[in-house]
Amino acid sequence: MTSHTPNVDPAIESAVTEAVAIGIPSALSDLGDLVRIPGIAWPSFDQTQLERSAERVAALATGTGVFDDVKVLRAAIPGTDEYGQPAVLATRAARGGKPTILLYAHHDVQPPGADELWETPPFEPTVRDGRLYGRGAADDKAGIMAHIASLRAVAEVLGDDLELGVSMFIEGEEEYGSASFAQFLSDNAEALRADAIVVADSGNWDSTTPGLTVSLRGNARFVLKVRTLDHASHSGMFGGAVPDAMMATVRLLATLWDEDGAVAVEGLSETDTPTPEYTEETLRDEAGLLPGTSPIGRDSILSRIWNKPAVTVIGIDATSVASASNTLLPEVTVVLSARVAPGQSGADAYAALEAHLRAHAPFGAELTFSDIDLGDGFLVDTSGWAVGLARQAMADGYGADPVDLGVGGSIPFIADLVREFPAAQILVTGVEDPHARAHSPNESLHLETFRHAIATEALLLTRMNEITR
Repeated sequence: MTSHTPNVDPAIESAVTEAVAIGIPSALSDLGDLVRIPGIAWPSFDQTQLERSAERVAALATGTGVFDDVKVLRAAIPGTDEYGQPAVLATRAARGGKPTILLYAHHDVQPPGADELWETPPFEPTVRDGRLYGRGAADDKAGIMAHIASLRAVAEVLGDDLELGVSMFIEGEEEYGSASFAQFLSDNAEALRADAIVVADSGNWDSTTPGLTVSLRGNARFVLKVRTLDHASHSGMFGGAVPDAMMATVRLLATLWDEDGAVAVEGLSETDTPTPEYTEETLRDEAGLLPGTSPIGRDSILSRIWNKPAVTVIGIDATSVASASNTLLPEVTVVLSARVAPGQSGADAYAALEAHLRAHAPFGAELTFSDIDLGDGFLVDTSGWAVGLARQAMADGYGADPVDLGVGGSIPFIADLVREFPAAQILVTGVEDPHARAHSPNESLHLETFRHAIATEALLLTRMNEITR
């Protein structure tokens, strides 16, 4: 590959940028249609909605006029007799010795949560104050529409001169663990093989400054059951002599953190990479930290989020407040979610967590571990030609120089991409800003960020079209 910036006629780039601007209303209308489809991969939700969502995405892909073939496919879930959720695979062969780019996003969304916490209905797209509100409006249906809208603009301007190979993979179960993802890659390896892969499922530095994600934490999620009794007992009769499961659980969980709130588990590693300036005030604004609550951890704030592990209790099964009685609980079940520093495998992190919990189980409490879900982190090689093209496209599309970002969240399937396509350069981009509230009530998309993201990708595609392998 040539590594320098391609020499694209400025008039063509100007026409592409104009086509993007003209196409924004259609892109937003199509995004609204996608948001109205409650495609959730959790088995307790209507799975036919995911089929509707996949068919709608396939129609959008076909409508670009770019692809030679568009299919809705499922892959087997390894180790089971089941298949994963419907995904869209669209392909276009490269011509004239041009490279191929793979565009990824996902059409499934998180459950909405409690409806009363939404200011407007979660599946009724609503625009207010420069933002589009709705579940999936940012994560990740906006990623889908960034791909579609940029392809529309490039195809309109370049026509038959578009020789770039393009594949698009829109997954249907990312929010539910991507159980069939690796199998899908294996089944469709030739169709998905690319020189560069754009994963449009991350965020930006702020609403006006683009970000290229160069590191991601891994994850280790599991269910822990703590038992101390073979049956419930009267708290008045035996309290003070018999440890109930809740007491044991509280004591055990507290050992996971030190007095500063930093993770205190031997064997969980950290990385040491530079981080941009990020103030406590910004953290408070973006995270919604209450005035009287202090941040946790040590060192720079972004190093805590990007380079260090974190452990969170994300679920607990115990007697509800409404049903509380004077009873010693025999067992308590919790779900623990650990974010793992880049460079450490999810398996090694889980082993460290299990060893710590077993070593610190109070009063001989019985521990059971189950439903273990692991994912590895990601560190980008930023020296590749595609990274340089992406950075320049971001600078031109947003009118601001991009920031290299670490992300505290995890995208475990990227490890699958690296394993299946080791020669491909992976570009993790996104349309979210820090106020998008992905996974939370009142999720929203900043409309100006969306416009800039589409312009960026359209310029990237236009410039890649000038490279010859």
